[in-house]
Amino acid sequence: MIYQNKKIKLSDIIIPKYHDTFNDTSYMHKIFTSGRAGTKSSRGAIKAVYKIISDDDCSVVIIRKFHNKLKKTVYKEVLRAIKRLGLDKRDFKITVSPMEVRYLRNGNTIYFTGNDSIDDTKGMIDEEKPIKLVIVDELTEFFEKGEGEDELVNITATFVRGNDDEFCMEYYFNPPRNDKAPVMEWTHKMEKRSDCIRIHTDYRDVPIEWLGKKLIEEAKVMLKADEKLYNWLWLGLCTGLDELIYYMFNEDIHVKEVTKKDIKNMRFLGVSIDYGQMNPTTYECFGLDFYSKALRGIDEYYHCGRESGQKSPSEYAKDFKVFKEKIEGETGKNVLYVFIDPSAKGLAEEIKRLCPSVNIKDADNTVLLGINRTQKLMALGSLFISPKQKHLIAEEYLYSWDEDLLDKGKEQPIKENDHCQDATRYLVMGFWKYIKQLIPMLGDD
Repeated sequence: MIYQNKKIKLSDIIIPKYHDTFNDTSYMHKIFTSGRAGTKSSRGAIKAVYKIISDDDCSVVIIRKFHNKLKKTVYKEVLRAIKRLGLDKRDFKITVSPMEVRYLRNGNTIYFTGNDSIDDTKGMIDEEKPIKLVIVDELTEFFEKGEGEDELVNITATFVRGNDDEFCMEYYFNPPRNDKAPVMEWTHKMEKRSDCIRIHTDYRDVPIEWLGKKLIEEAKVMLKADEKLYNWLWLGLCTGLDELIYYMFNEDIHVKEVTKKDIKNMRFLGVSIDYGQMNPTTYECFGLDFYSKALRGIDEYYHCGRESGQKSPSEYAKDFKVFKEKIEGETGKNVLYVFIDPSAKGLAEEIKRLCPSVNIKDADNTVLLGINRTQKLMALGSLFISPKQKHLIAEEYLYSWDEDLLDKGKEQPIKENDHCQDATRYLVMGFWKYIKQLIPMLGDD
């Protein structure tokens, strides 16, 4: 096809594995899974735009579980697809509120919506143009934070109603590690249906010139460092989970005394806090080594109220001040950030009063994402623990998944031997914007 004096061949912008099913209308359900850089997101956006410009009587709906994820993901990808197809944005009416992309030549529209509640999609039926394609992005969220299969059945019923012609549901997601996870159980069930097809891709299906040699090299680094993590992250395979969460921890590799040279390469330090009353309260201090591209442990504070007597928030704040000043005196670097357990508001206020120069932030307590990011850093040899962080080291050998829940498809750590681990995870999440700039291969997940 030719647009804006540019001859665009679909085969030049989507990988061969997508060619046969791109214009196929025989399957009502299409499931697209991949590892990192499998190009499924760009395929979905290209399909949505192509559909509204090639079919004069249709509309498209793109759904994520939550509205607040739309603009930076699927909406942005659709705008990129317009360019990839050689189209002129002036031929579209593009709005954010409501979030829509309308092709002016025929009035066809791509609608974007979240499904935070069951009523969000009810009013989206296009009375003028039949909805022929519904794209469900990041499908895993519908199972982890929604109603799973029941929710998908309701979405399908909402949009297929009254459509006697062509209709397709497309689902996109990266498989979780656990093949017993609800989204995988649903996928295997759907694969048995005659009206469903699943297409799985990974970066090896994509032309090297599209990805660049650097990305291929990064994948190979991960393969060498941790084949199991590589198989999940890059190949999108359900590898299962070891009982120990940080199975890749090796004391000979990951426990290192921080040197003066390491400290020189750090611009600032961060402390993360997991707070307990009877349970332990711990402060874990790390610095980001910008030269070696590594997160390096500095020191640790640990007090268990059950074993050594309870302390008040004001007492813990005084201990924090002593801990902070000791580290700053030894390293010559400032503790700029404190990431604190969101439930510890009283302690946060006490620390703020005693240490006004510190930037105190509520820790991001997204458990699985934090664990995934910490695992990747450890597997790549980019996370080091100081011998002073002895309680953190001890927890590396104990912090485990709940095996009973794994058998039910749920990934949840046992709430034991996790206080230093939680604190470390808070810091990894808090520093992630800096970490991913240093190590781009880590991405956002």
